[in-house]
Amino acid sequence: MKFLPTPVAVRFLLPVLLLTGLAGCGVAPVPRPILQNDVSRSTEQDGRFIALVGPRRQHDEPFLGVPSTNIYALRSWVDTRNGQTVDQLYVESSYFGDERNWDTARDATGQELRFIPISKNEITCSGGCSYAEEFAAALPEPLLRAGIGGLQVSFTAKSGASKMIFVPGDLVAKQLAAVDAARASLSSAAALNPAPATEVPPPMPH
Repeated sequence: MKFLPTPVAVRFLLPVLLLTGLAGCGVAPVPRPILQNDVSRSTEQDGRFIALVGPRRQHDEPFLGVPSTNIYALRSWVDTRNGQTVDQLYVESSYFGDERNWDTARDATGQELRFIPISKNEITCSGGCSYAEEFAAALPEPLLRAGIGGLQVSFTAKSGASKMIFVPGDLVAKQLAAVDAARASLSSAAALNPAPATEVPPPMPH
């Protein structure tokens, strides 16, 4: 059986590895990200970005019963230098059959959104193939803020497969509240410690 270290495989093995590795060495667990209104908040790239990840929800049944498969979540990165934000709808899709190769995203009006491929892995091809794909749709901030009553994004694949994901308005509201809180904290910090005028903001994450 062919087995690769895919995101899905890691989810199978991680609990076992943690129990094995921590059983006899007394290693302290890694602190979890701060939760604000069900949205996790952490920092990345040495504090250059505030990462905000909303609650995960199922868009399909868990693959082989494994939690955290076939899920979606809103996520945002706030640039700590200037408050600019990148927002995405993240999707993990695990399935049996031929490769789907998800490659297109559109909003509820049919307007194409920037599609962001993240990973694609073969789980196994013993008695039939199965795959795990991770991808995202870039969400312009006006679109996200207009989705306070619910946000719809449709994905299509080269195989002809399609999937529509509806993000409930309460999840959009929680994400926007977390983004606004992050920006407010940056504004307060900037008022106390203004940055030199010669500093150039780093590039935004993809």
